[in-house]
Amino acid sequence: MTGKNSPTILKSIFKKILNPKQSEPLAVGLPESHRLYCVGDIHGRLDLLHDIHRKIATDALEFDGVKLVVYLGDYVDRGPHSKQVIDCLVENDFPDFETVFLLGNHEQVLLRFLSGKDASIAHDWFRFGGLSTLASYGVSVRGIPTSKDLERLRAEFKEKLPATHLQFLERLVSHYELGGYFFVHAGVRPKIKLHRQRLEDLLWIREEFLNSDFFHGKVIVHGHSVTEQPEVHHNRIGLDTGAYSSGILTCAVFEELTCRFL
Repeated sequence: MTGKNSPTILKSIFKKILNPKQSEPLAVGLPESHRLYCVGDIHGRLDLLHDIHRKIATDALEFDGVKLVVYLGDYVDRGPHSKQVIDCLVENDFPDFETVFLLGNHEQVLLRFLSGKDASIAHDWFRFGGLSTLASYGVSVRGIPTSKDLERLRAEFKEKLPATHLQFLERLVSHYELGGYFFVHAGVRPKIKLHRQRLEDLLWIREEFLNSDFFHGKVIVHGHSVTEQPEVHHNRIGLDTGAYSSGILTCAVFEELTCRFL
């Protein structure tokens, strides 16, 4: 089941997943007087981030409860303004909101490149968007880097990466839970309890998670796997609409038993 502006679609989903045999019902929806905005993969599109922030601010103007923003990771790579996106997130446009920043697989690879512990990771990172990130920080990239260029690029990146950005990247969290939702970058491995999930699955899993009908105890809200429009299923909600190439950055709004999209 998919939904695009479906504010009540989750009501029927939660009715299906409640287990009448349990003495205590499963946690469903969000706690009362909470509204949560969840932003999909940004990938260096500062223009789209500014636009979605304006929409969130307008939408939340008259809401008096607890307001949260959860970002699903992949702030960097591919798009032209990775540094500027991190600047925006560090500066925090929502001081009266609770904010949660998840780790994406692209941030994980960036940090591995910075550490210098895995030489092979550099070419993987460059192949899926890392060169755009280096360029946004003013690192001099001349053509396609060779193995001889790696130490220079790493040293220059370390020099130009602000301390506040490194702190931001190192403090990203693997997941977040609230009410009946589990927020994560990529997904979870089916039939493994949520508290026992491996980080690599949380950041990288695709087909086994996407093709599964298994209900994981909570509805999984994720990015990572691009679709033309947000996907709403009984066990997961996918929010990566390929912002860097499509020009569409999706934000889901959760409140009680409802989900809608900005």
